Amino acid sequence: MYHTSLLRAATAALALCAMAVEAKHRKHFTYTTVTGYFLQDDPATDPRTFKYNETSLGLINRGYDRDPISDWNRGRTQWQRFRGQVGHFNRRSGKNVQYKVLYLQRHGEGFHNVAESFYGTPAWDCYWSKLDGNGTVVWDDAEVTANGLDQARIANRFWADALVKDKIPAPESFYTSPLSRCTVTANLTWSTLDLPHRPDKFKPTVKELLREAIGIHTCDRRRNKTEIANRFPSYKFEPSFTESDQLWAYDEREIESQQQYRLTQLLDDVFQTDDRTFISMTSHSGAIGNILKVLGHRPFSLVTGATIPVLVKAEVVKQRPSTSLASSTPAPSCTTDPFPTTTP
Repeated sequence: MYHTSLLRAATAALALCAMAVEAKHRKHFTYTTVTGYFLQDDPATDPRTFKYNETSLGLINRGYDRDPISDWNRGRTQWQRFRGQVGHFNRRSGKNVQYKVLYLQRHGEGFHNVAESFYGTPAWDCYWSKLDGNGTVVWDDAEVTANGLDQARIANRFWADALVKDKIPAPESFYTSPLSRCTVTANLTWSTLDLPHRPDKFKPTVKELLREAIGIHTCDRRRNKTEIANRFPSYKFEPSFTESDQLWAYDEREIESQQQYRLTQLLDDVFQTDDRTFISMTSHSGAIGNILKVLGHRPFSLVTGATIPVLVKAEVVKQRPSTSLASSTPAPSCTTDPFPTTTP
């Protein structure tokens, strides 16, 4: 446990990113969601009832500028034609513009999700989230529940079918949060699939900055690097990944503006160092929500285990406008009895 302020932790996070790419060569980007391709872009689509696995990830059945009127295009799936459109965007863009498709997957249900639902968010935030568990259930770096494992298997079955039937482009790169609920979800979703362009085993890269809001909640405190590596020997770690968790603090928690700043650094790193187009990121509800804000996407909450695709335009800028970060927040005080009469 590190008794450092979260502002120092945020500084450390940015230092990690700076180590990954030499400062003199680091690029900054502005990000835009290219709308009109996925149902999730449409304000009429209700996140509460939307099912990614029943709608081919939400890809809209429509024509594209890139579509040639020829026998070559006849019989191609919507996803194959979409992939051609994205390639067309990249070929015609200048050297300072690129397009990527991000598959943002939320982890399967974790024990912390069950606990927060049981106790209620006020009691969870003011009391229970600061503990490792309740004597019956442990949520320190929360594991995935049986229901969460099933949600990851649903994702696996979706992709196994969609890769063959819809010819959906498989991710060419994989990234995951270091927290256990994400490393497990990513493994169950992808490790057994026959992935094009991946003759080797599924080998995601563990990214420190892809994690959930940092601080106070023990469910968001990661394990040591050695523990993660022993559990998933095929996983790779970015060079700056430290053995112990140097970002989590027991007494302060990131606010949204700090998360967005951190996640912008993550995106800058990926868009500069990864030349692949279709990219998978397994992360958390809060992190994905703030990534969507950075990308200019409309709010779209994901149920546990769900995925949202985003077509992203990134343009290099000489210098991003300076950002004034507000202070992180302490844990709220309990105003009611946080103890229920039963336990989950």
